[in-house]
Amino acid sequence: MKVVVLGGGSTGEHFVGALRRLDNDVEITLVESRLVGGECSYYACMPTKTMLRAAELSSSLDRAPGLEPERPGADGVWSWRDWVTSDWNDKGQLEWLEGQRCAFVRGEARVTRPGVVEVDGQELEYDRLVVATGSRPAIPPVAGLEGVEYWTNIEATSTHEVPKSLAVMGGGPVGSELGQFFARMGSHVTMIEQGPRLLGRVHEEAGAIVADVFREEGIDVRTGVGVEGAKPGITLRLSDGSTVETQHLLVATGRRPNTEGLGLEQLEVSIGPRGIEVDERLRAAKNVWAIGDVSGVALFTHVGKYQARVAAADLCGREAKADYRAIPVGIFTDPEVATVGRTEGDGLVSARWELTATPRLATYERPKRDGFVRLFADPRERVLVGAVAVGPQATEWLGQLTLAVRSATPVDVLVDTIQPYPTFSEAIFFALRELVDAL
Repeated sequence: MKVVVLGGGSTGEHFVGALRRLDNDVEITLVESRLVGGECSYYACMPTKTMLRAAELSSSLDRAPGLEPERPGADGVWSWRDWVTSDWNDKGQLEWLEGQRCAFVRGEARVTRPGVVEVDGQELEYDRLVVATGSRPAIPPVAGLEGVEYWTNIEATSTHEVPKSLAVMGGGPVGSELGQFFARMGSHVTMIEQGPRLLGRVHEEAGAIVADVFREEGIDVRTGVGVEGAKPGITLRLSDGSTVETQHLLVATGRRPNTEGLGLEQLEVSIGPRGIEVDERLRAAKNVWAIGDVSGVALFTHVGKYQARVAAADLCGREAKADYRAIPVGIFTDPEVATVGRTEGDGLVSARWELTATPRLATYERPKRDGFVRLFADPRERVLVGAVAVGPQATEWLGQLTLAVRSATPVDVLVDTIQPYPTFSEAIFFALRELVDAL
């Protein structure tokens, strides 16, 4: 059997590894026009988290009496980030593909007819096709924006410059993470979010805390206002009549799936506004699977990798269906925001516990900053359906709640679980104790 994978980002790579573990004989060919490892490895998850870690360590000195706060040195931050991205060289990934006995072709791919993909004049035959072409920054239709030299996450994560001022268009995870980073590096940052609050897709209480922290750190947070025009220089005209002058502009207004120019219409693949339409097995058409951002289900690296494992199992004839009840989301601002499952809806019962009332926070920082854990349960089933947390390392200690939501573990079992002391996980026990009383 011959399998061709279009797209060598983290999802495509993970699929190759998953399929090889299940089938030692299948012929696999990976096609990628850019760097193998994709956006996550070079322009998103890995560089941003490295940049944020350096700024977080420096900022934490303000909350550790006896240590002298100091702004992180830009050259050191860039050096660390460049090392993590292997200086934007995918030699290591190519060696890994070779170890998986996966052929690699670099170039632009297009389906010319069912069973055949063409890459810059070279024809590749396939029995099964996997589309993992990812997504790209979505650029809003702002008057004059095409005449302005702006950054997307690509430029912001590969720059070696700390601008004097930076305007960030978009208050979602990407804009918020990078906005806080550059502010801590010394830029005067203006956050511009058209919606009513930052981090509009997570629980509003989480967005409120992050916005308060940003303002305390000197970030100019403007919500409920959009950018209506842009002029070189750079001057932005906002919907409330005000203007913002800035040295650099970062456009962080979402992502768009890469579905154009692939020739998928010949395969009876349905493409909607969010991406390629797939079923619970990630099938997009006969002998065609779509995984990762291009499927439009949830644009996270970990979801793409999960889908890769499901698709690989299905391709090999094994029973596998995707279950999205417990998708964890981590936003690496400081404090971190972590959420999983449903945090809104009629009939849910919830309980909240403040991190300031958790012993671990007193040992972690002084003064203590606001943070919380809120749990959401189905009162009839007495199981968790969602959770949100804001606080230090929240993306790490929320993991047990992801498992609890996915496994539908009874709340009574969760509250009887011993949490280590002193840790932030202990806040989960306190929140569960309040939740049991509310059910």
